[in-house]
Amino acid sequence: MRRAMPSCDAWDVVRVPFPYADKAARTHRPALVIATPAAGEAPAVVWLLMITAAENAPWPGDVPVRGLKRAGLPIPSVVRCAKIACVDARQVERIGSLGAAERAAVRAALGAILQPIGSIPT
Repeated sequence: MRRAMPSCDAWDVVRVPFPYADKAARTHRPALVIATPAAGEAPAVVWLLMITAAENAPWPGDVPVRGLKRAGLPIPSVVRCAKIACVDARQVERIGSLGAAERAAVRAALGAILQPIGSIPT
């Protein structure tokens, strides 16, 4: 039986299964959707940014999540813009979304991180 595509959009906060490299176990972790597949596109993947506890050591480009309730997050958290991943779209579960100010901060942080890619020699 084929699972239906989840309903999520850019700026949604989702839960995704996160595998550990040193264990057989998985845990569900929050992430921010930054791109979704076009209708009927294959493979159906969702591009994500990691969300982690704010108490962890900061990385350049981290964006604090101010609206925890709206985002569906139980503890102070940051969007880790330097950690980009893609997962099978069927594995995501929407739990919330980011507000406008946080979206602008993530856009700016991603732009700063990804801008140097344009200068890669061919």
